[in-house]
Amino acid sequence: MMKSIATFFLSCCLIASVRADIDIDIIIEEGMSMARPVAVVPFNFSGTSARPPHDFSAIIANDLRRSGRFNPMAYNEMPELPTDYRQVEISKWKERGIEAVVVGSVEEISQDQFRIQYQLIDVFKPQAGISAEQSLLLNKAASTNTRSFRFVAHQVADDIYEALTGIKGAFATRIAYVTVDRSLATPYQLVMADSDGYNRISLFSSEEALMSPVWSPDGKSIAYVSFENGRSEIYLQQITGQRTMIAAFPGINSAPAFSPDGRKLALTLSKDGNAEIYVLDLVTRQFRRLTNTGPNVIDTEPEFSPDGQWILFTSDRGLRPQIYRVSVHGGRAERITFEGEYNASASYTPDGKSIILVNRTDGVYHIAKQDVETGTLQILTDTMLDESPSLAPNGTMVIYATIQNGRQVLAQVSTDGRFKIRLPAKQGEVKAPAWSPYLIQ
Repeated sequence: MMKSIATFFLSCCLIASVRADIDIDIIIEEGMSMARPVAVVPFNFSGTSARPPHDFSAIIANDLRRSGRFNPMAYNEMPELPTDYRQVEISKWKERGIEAVVVGSVEEISQDQFRIQYQLIDVFKPQAGISAEQSLLLNKAASTNTRSFRFVAHQVADDIYEALTGIKGAFATRIAYVTVDRSLATPYQLVMADSDGYNRISLFSSEEALMSPVWSPDGKSIAYVSFENGRSEIYLQQITGQRTMIAAFPGINSAPAFSPDGRKLALTLSKDGNAEIYVLDLVTRQFRRLTNTGPNVIDTEPEFSPDGQWILFTSDRGLRPQIYRVSVHGGRAERITFEGEYNASASYTPDGKSIILVNRTDGVYHIAKQDVETGTLQILTDTMLDESPSLAPNGTMVIYATIQNGRQVLAQVSTDGRFKIRLPAKQGEVKAPAWSPYLIQ
């Protein structure tokens, strides 16, 4: 259930707990009719093993499909199955309206070592006098092992996505989220998985609530709030396992957010009275208070701007929660949302031109996008009780939590509102999603 800002910090309202199975499904609900038709031909495999660790071409095709921009052709509908660009008969694909074709191969070069070769062919580029090689948009190779096989496939999908759209792909990323399973001794889990839900790892489990995970800019650690000691505390955890307490003052310790350079952490503390925004220098461990409001006002959910010069935050200083902006150096805060009776959980798009937020209008909570310059608001979702939006690092998709059939699920929507995906757990609930930055592996 969507929480009011006044009850956001109460542990009894933090997490509705039911039996949970963290494996998530991906269900495309809307937007494929406008996707561009492409083909990812099954990659040829050669080696001493019976088969590769995973279906490399299927991972690429699924990535392109869940971007909402592409509709990969089914294998059984393909007019041919080439494994090299020189084998591609362009006319066969053009007749079927396919815009681009991906071909490639996986070669097992030694035990647990694989070489990937792939090409991307522009079907509509070839004309009289143009060679097959000139129709290539990509002609590359990569190496991997079993452990990194899926990650490299996501990287190849990123490469293809960028070649076709001019926008950097975000498939080789991860998501973090919170799950609950009361059948376990420690029912609350902080989970990390690949952007497609695979390679799930439980980073931390607790008897008490976990919330508000956020990635560091280098993708190597996650800050989050834990109630394991009977009160809200902020921890910083390396994805390799090392864990450090960041803030455990009396009262509220909540809503961590990294600066773009990863050297600072904005957070909400009530150690001096009201719930205010503070900035912590992660090197010196010095806290600096940023806001200073009157009694009975809550400032929370800070988020840095892409250039690190501004911080968005949610405040009920105007009686109802709205989004404000303040300089990282302090000073007067400026209200920037006016449409709807409630706006919260705001963050900038990577280009700084828009903010993504939760908007309530006529009692309904939706994910929305607001133009920073004009203030124009666009509702992106048609789901109910939406919360916790988190942007992909390329700014094209938002992952968020919502309610469906009485339980909380994850969902995604494109930032133009056209494409929608639901990501329910096979059982139980998942919530508080956070999309990682670009990763290097």
